[in-house]
Amino acid sequence: MQAKSIHNFRFFAFLTILITVIGCNSERQISNKALKYFDRGEYELVIQTLKPQVEKNLSGDKSAYWVAESYRLSNRIGLALPYYQKAVLQGSEDPLIQYHLAMSAKALGDYTLCKTSLGKFLQTKPNRFNQIKAEIELENLDKIPALLQKQSPVSLFPLMGNTSKTEFGAQKIGNELLFTSSSKPLVYKNNGLPFLGLYSAPLLKENEISTPHLFSTQLYKENANDGTPAFSHDGNTIVFARGNTGKSKDPSPDVDLYISKKNGSSWSEPERMAISDSIAWDGSPCFSTDDRTLYFSSNRRGGKGGLDLYRVAIDNSGRFGRPINLGSIINSPGDEIFPYVSDNGKLYFSSDGHPSIGGLDLYVASRNENEISIEHLGVPLNSIGDDFAINLSDPLSGYISSNRPGGKGDDDIYYFKSSGSEDHWWSSDTTSSQSNEKIKQVNYALAVQIVHPDGKALSGARVSVRRNNETSEVMTSNPSGKIEMITLNPGDEINFKSDKDGYISARSSFSMEGREIPQVLLKKEITDTTFYIKIVMDEPEIGKEISQFYQLNSIYYDLDKSDIRPDASIELDKIVNFLQDNPQVNLELGAHTDARATASYNQKLSQRRAESAVKYILQRGILKDRIVPKGYGESQLINECSDGVDCPEDMHQQNRRTEFKIIQIKQE
Repeated sequence: MQAKSIHNFRFFAFLTILITVIGCNSERQISNKALKYFDRGEYELVIQTLKPQVEKNLSGDKSAYWVAESYRLSNRIGLALPYYQKAVLQGSEDPLIQYHLAMSAKALGDYTLCKTSLGKFLQTKPNRFNQIKAEIELENLDKIPALLQKQSPVSLFPLMGNTSKTEFGAQKIGNELLFTSSSKPLVYKNNGLPFLGLYSAPLLKENEISTPHLFSTQLYKENANDGTPAFSHDGNTIVFARGNTGKSKDPSPDVDLYISKKNGSSWSEPERMAISDSIAWDGSPCFSTDDRTLYFSSNRRGGKGGLDLYRVAIDNSGRFGRPINLGSIINSPGDEIFPYVSDNGKLYFSSDGHPSIGGLDLYVASRNENEISIEHLGVPLNSIGDDFAINLSDPLSGYISSNRPGGKGDDDIYYFKSSGSEDHWWSSDTTSSQSNEKIKQVNYALAVQIVHPDGKALSGARVSVRRNNETSEVMTSNPSGKIEMITLNPGDEINFKSDKDGYISARSSFSMEGREIPQVLLKKEITDTTFYIKIVMDEPEIGKEISQFYQLNSIYYDLDKSDIRPDASIELDKIVNFLQDNPQVNLELGAHTDARATASYNQKLSQRRAESAVKYILQRGILKDRIVPKGYGESQLINECSDGVDCPEDMHQQNRRTEFKIIQIKQE
């Protein structure tokens, strides 16, 4: 009997261990599956997979953190709060977690928790950019009570026609209301809602619509998010945002601007606009009243923070110029989005970087001579939720969008009507920190040092300094490698060309874009700030990569193509400059592919890409023997995305690149 009991005990102990091992493996499989979803941006699938895990309170489990991040990245940051709180208790090592927790608390109107979490975040000594964001948020929190007390002379009505889906970005066109809605049949795995599309509905009343219908079959793509259209005032041109489909043939891994022309009663096939940055989010376009400027929002490199507002001039032939950032008075370290220009020339937009009640709030920018003032539109137009996409039907009424509490869906449309005057239907004293305060002065300077690759000073280098494409000034580096201090103005773009006998000529640049200190952070009437840069020069050597000498970025290609993209032409123009500046050096242009398709096919594709890039360079006056095309196929991947490895599109794109190295040095 005793032997049998011992046998049973051992059996049950073994069974317990087996169940535990199986359980651990099962939990690990679930976590790995969720992380793959996360890497692909399928945040709703992450949430559905890991929320049951969170409830188990397993030791060492990080599910709460990934659920919180998934809510935040799918624009549902209020829902992330309890999961961030649990992740903090579990010891999450994300240095930004207290900041994200603070923003999720603010989205729910818990300003006390927001302030406490921002204080904890600043105690971690974050980098300068994140420190500025947190300090601005703390400054803005003190202004919320005043904002909440400001009432604008506006009546607000939810649209009769809102559903449990997402509806936003409404604009009145004739007797119809055009808007963006998550009504396509396929589901977007980022947020679990159907893909967005452009829809229109007859207006029964200003705040009531009949059954919506698809706006245009020509502008419809079932597996992509389409939205926020802008029309030229003659109604014959539309610019709208189209998102990545998740398919390998996408021209971009993010959101881009597309343009279409009206032809009778139909629209032309939408074309991706050259002003879009292929590695950035570009959206919410808007035409100026004279159709000579397009405004839009973007998180491209060189901005002031997250999403910034940009403008692009449109010439008489309809060609679009270079995007220009609207500057640090309008753009903040946070997000600015959904610009709208009224008939009287005022620029409306949404922001979470200016003092806001919750997430995105509505603002208007006005220019008085050379001064720009930013005004908060007050309540009820603004709430603790995201309030955005204002569009005026006439001087006193229009539509906004919001995910405020009490709505029917994720985002809803609201109709507003004012009893105020045309110029001041919002409360005129609901101002942000940018107005009614004396502008503080900042003296900016730039210190430049010429150095060897090992960091040692290089004297005797001739440095041509060109400010904003004006006449160049030539300076010579002293024994410390330094040149004279350069005084800077906001908006300056400084270009350098450095030469020294026996060295590779180098080019570099410095831009003030995104570097101006926000007024809210200036404590003194006058502040002196100096930026420091080093320009690297080296002797020519066979096999040396030249990227560091001309601030070169890799040349990227779309999948299965060898066409030169707009972002690639900028880099190839730098190669033209390099070859012109260094006549003693010849280069190899090496093109690489990702690992999809066969090795043989990729080898041929890379050779076509190399030849395409070299052709572009030769067309700009470079002799044929100065640069040689070389295809490497998939033989030199720079990440783990080899055959059979499941990788997101942006990692595959890293492998589709072109690089440059010296292959010959001529004796001078």
